[in-house]
Amino acid sequence: MHDIFEFLKQLVNPESIIHFGGIYLLMFVVFAETGLFVGFFLPGDSLLFTAGLLCSTGILDVHPFLLVVLIIIAAVAGNMVGYGFGKKVGPLLFKRKSGLLFRQEHLVAANEFYRKHGKKTIILSRFLPVVRTFAPIVAGIVKLELHKFFIYSLVGAFFWVNALVLTGYYMGKYIPGIKDYLGYIVIFLIVITSIPFVINSIKNKLKSGNDRKTDT
Repeated sequence: MHDIFEFLKQLVNPESIIHFGGIYLLMFVVFAETGLFVGFFLPGDSLLFTAGLLCSTGILDVHPFLLVVLIIIAAVAGNMVGYGFGKKVGPLLFKRKSGLLFRQEHLVAANEFYRKHGKKTIILSRFLPVVRTFAPIVAGIVKLELHKFFIYSLVGAFFWVNALVLTGYYMGKYIPGIKDYLGYIVIFLIVITSIPFVINSIKNKLKSGNDRKTDT
């Protein structure tokens, strides 16, 4: 049990993911975090930034252009799997109870976000942790046309990956010693990117509470 806990702890550490599994584990984590509902706890934004930063220092031995392309492929592939899963069994998830690897409120939040923003949710959700994991599933549930979903998914992945990977790459290349502050940067990214999701969750809870009061 201790070994499993240690493995999971390393799996949510962006730097450990890259040091342990290189580009292959990096791609798998992006794939899981962007399409499999069990991947909502995995790092996304911080992992991409870290990948760019370590690429600039040579620790991740891959050309930055190839790195961007491979991550985009992994992100789109993850979305397509999530879409297919949502289309086949997604509606049943709304009846499933929350557990260790599934939180009902995350699916509800993604569904509310989709209802508010429509198809562009697939692009916007790329920059929102948790929502980007469940947005493809919701798109499958509502049966968004496959070709439109693919285009939105590709566009979203392009901007998301380039923004974070290249920011990390150029900061690592032109700001001496920035790697020493990587831990603080990762924490900052996690906090900043989580704020919209937290605010939206609070709003939904308040709305649900008000609805229950109205019914009574």
